[in-house]
Amino acid sequence: MKITVYGASSGQVPQKYKDAAAELGRVMARRGHTLINGAGRTGLMGATCDALLAEGGEAIGIIPQFMIEQNWQHTGMTELIVTPDMHQRKEKMAEMNDACIACPGGVGTFEELFEIITWKQLGLYLKPIVILNTDGYFTALLDQLQRCVDEQFMRPQHLACWCVATTPEEAIRLCETTPLWDTNVRRFAAL
Repeated sequence: MKITVYGASSGQVPQKYKDAAAELGRVMARRGHTLINGAGRTGLMGATCDALLAEGGEAIGIIPQFMIEQNWQHTGMTELIVTPDMHQRKEKMAEMNDACIACPGGVGTFEELFEIITWKQLGLYLKPIVILNTDGYFTALLDQLQRCVDEQFMRPQHLACWCVATTPEEAIRLCETTPLWDTNVRRFAAL
């Protein structure tokens, strides 16, 4: 499988998140999966990629040109794809993958996660979405999404757009076993 991993680019995050991201990379490599990410060299992006490559795995980085100009790219990627902008970067990451995992991150990671969930609600993306809830990082967000359902901003069926894992191993297992989303979900897109 090719699995897109979203995650923090910040190198200042607590070590526990870097450790989980590195373990995710190791598990992916051992199971023969290819990493797709934003090609950042630091933070959780870098930790996942470094660990995967150290285990002999393959990594495809997709990065916009302006980030190349800032030298933000990981130089060890198996393949580097440069896009003109952020929008095409995200489209390419979704188009090329068989599943995606959201690791802890900031607003960029949240934005990527929410966009891919929105696409799935609309039946535009049918593949597994896994939220890796390392040390409860996403618990408040998951509670907010439940509130969206409770107050009828989302349908209950939309809670099935994603799965939640607490360990890297569980995240990979969910990518491997979660069935494709049914395109009939489009009829639930409007409340």
